[in-house]
Amino acid sequence: MLTVGDQFPSFSLTTVPAGPDGLNGEFITINNQSDKGKWKLFFFWPMDFTFICPTEIAAFSDMETEFSERNTAVYGVSIDSEYVHLNWRLHNETLKNLKIPMLADNKRELSAALGILHYEAGVDLRATYIVDPEGIIRHVSANDLSVGRNPEEFLRILDALQNGGLCPCSWHKGDKTL
Repeated sequence: MLTVGDQFPSFSLTTVPAGPDGLNGEFITINNQSDKGKWKLFFFWPMDFTFICPTEIAAFSDMETEFSERNTAVYGVSIDSEYVHLNWRLHNETLKNLKIPMLADNKRELSAALGILHYEAGVDLRATYIVDPEGIIRHVSANDLSVGRNPEEFLRILDALQNGGLCPCSWHKGDKTL
């Protein structure tokens, strides 16, 4: 598994765009040059049409404005194709108004390069990467397939990384650093 300090791999993935455009079937390509100069948060989920995944996707989408205010693009990724992503968005009320794109890694190229494929299930772990504007991984975590993430914690970690100081346990934006 790639880790902190590693270069995030080059990629080019077909995407269901954010917002209403994502529901019209016109796909776009996002690659490692997209959103150049921004921080990036990538969160991976095992597969579409499951139970925990839409709760996480919606929660990250709901916080898109907070991430954007921190010059950070948020990308959701799974091994499903753009057609499966589109169908899921069309048939799941929770996902219809997403503010973040859904990237299709159906060839598993990015997931394999990152080393986040579950050995037995062959799907993505619930991995999350925070990548700085130079493409360097600054945070990585992975949850068991049965445990969802808290996007607020990733916002806190992003704030700490962007702060540049030594941030103690449970530090939040505005708190003193060491």
